[in-house]
Amino acid sequence: MATRDLPKSFKQLSTGWIQHLDNEITFNRKTPSQIKEEEDPNYVRKVKMKNLWPAFCAGAGLFSEGYVNNSISTVSTILSRIYGTAYSESNAISNVSSIAFVGIVLGQLGFGYVSDHIHRKGGMLVANVMLIFFTLLTAVGTWGAHGSPGGLFAALTTFRFFLGIAIGAEYPTSSVIASEFANQLPSGHRNRYFVWFTDFMIDFGFVVSAFVPLVLLWIFSTRHLTAVWRLTLGLGVFPPLALFFMRLKVADSDAFKKMNIKRVKKVPFLLIAKFYWFRLFIVSFIWFLYNFSVYSFGTYSSYIFAQIIPTDADGNADLYKTFGWNVVFNLFYIPGSFLGGLMADYFGPRLTLAIGVGLQAVVGFIMAGCYDSLAKHIAAFIVVFGIFSALGEVGPGDNIGLLASKTSATAIRGEYYGIAAAWGKIGAFVGTWVFPVIISHTDGVKTPIFISSGFCVISCILALFFVPPVGQDAINKEDDDFLNYLVDNGFDVSQLGESVEIDEQAQKESEGDSDVQTVNEILDTKKQ
Repeated sequence: MATRDLPKSFKQLSTGWIQHLDNEITFNRKTPSQIKEEEDPNYVRKVKMKNLWPAFCAGAGLFSEGYVNNSISTVSTILSRIYGTAYSESNAISNVSSIAFVGIVLGQLGFGYVSDHIHRKGGMLVANVMLIFFTLLTAVGTWGAHGSPGGLFAALTTFRFFLGIAIGAEYPTSSVIASEFANQLPSGHRNRYFVWFTDFMIDFGFVVSAFVPLVLLWIFSTRHLTAVWRLTLGLGVFPPLALFFMRLKVADSDAFKKMNIKRVKKVPFLLIAKFYWFRLFIVSFIWFLYNFSVYSFGTYSSYIFAQIIPTDADGNADLYKTFGWNVVFNLFYIPGSFLGGLMADYFGPRLTLAIGVGLQAVVGFIMAGCYDSLAKHIAAFIVVFGIFSALGEVGPGDNIGLLASKTSATAIRGEYYGIAAAWGKIGAFVGTWVFPVIISHTDGVKTPIFISSGFCVISCILALFFVPPVGQDAINKEDDDFLNYLVDNGFDVSQLGESVEIDEQAQKESEGDSDVQTVNEILDTKKQ
């Protein structure tokens, strides 16, 4: 079982993935696992709000990640306009992106541990409070001594680090909780709601964060840019503030009550590593490649901006047009993210990721190969770039997080998801440093897209041949496989889950509505 995901032969490597399609594709049909689930008398046939609402409350926190991360770039544009060389020559500002990345990675890894070993909901609430507090500080707490720009930039950079920790913490806490409640929905509807409540919310945050400063600019004009950037950041407080009160009522999922390792005295880390190392490596590597490549996609948007937005004598572009086109470019993500969620239910996340990233590679090669022609027809360029961006969301954008949540057992899902997401952020960080060097030593913006399209091909191959099959019952099946693996290796599984007393109390309070069982009860049922 330590190498369960590695192909055992060339035949299994080349054609084994085809055998799994029967349990992944649900378009106009039911899979064998769906048919088996529907035979259970306790099977839930309709989408119930009691399961949908917790999934939304948990996952929607990623709206703030999209809003805060994207609004920072808008704020940077405004600050450079206000402070000029003081901004461009600031050491603090030159390192703000790097420091933010470090904060996000620390949040992903640290709260991954908290999510599994201490308290999943508690970790989510702590992350939520941090998100509110440090978002507010970036808006109103950033003042330099005696009006010093350097002090302002240093404060903004410091708060951005802690804000990064809060953003990173949302991944292994809220996203994991959302996946577990989505799993309590009827088969055939689980993947779309997870995607719509997580990645779609990030993309929606991108759009709103692009539109808000445009509206504020209409209100305050270019004469009051300080009000524009502070309000742009400050308004980001309200979504997590509203979510905090809704999240207070979110309970732990049934799966977490059954399988958590909070009572385990000595966690079998070596057994866990042997069981999950390969698939975690594959999922993390795909996430790394995708985020690494995302930076290069921005080189084309920068080129298009330069072509459609004229500059003045000082080299400054019109802010109204800059912010307006920023809204348009962020809107490209929305249809791809929505469609990717639907496809994940009909074709499975593994196949959907491969299709999306494969088509993105094709469009990317065409776009880079026809660059000289497209550059002369900016309208056509924008359309092709929009398709390219949307396909990225259909593929890895939507489905890499879904794969991370469904290829791991509930007991270690927080750490597994956090590690994979951290490698994704590391990929983005590396991309921000590597691609400028590539551009400066090659023929400009074409080379990054060729490289990124090549990475898309690699990701497609990895998803098809090495990612394990992920059906509608993937979370339940993975929990069963992990439980049996621990038993086979002599681990005392009675330590998993809540105590018997807590389980009995929860069952009484739910008046028979909950299907919570202890691990021992699950094993007894299997033996029968």
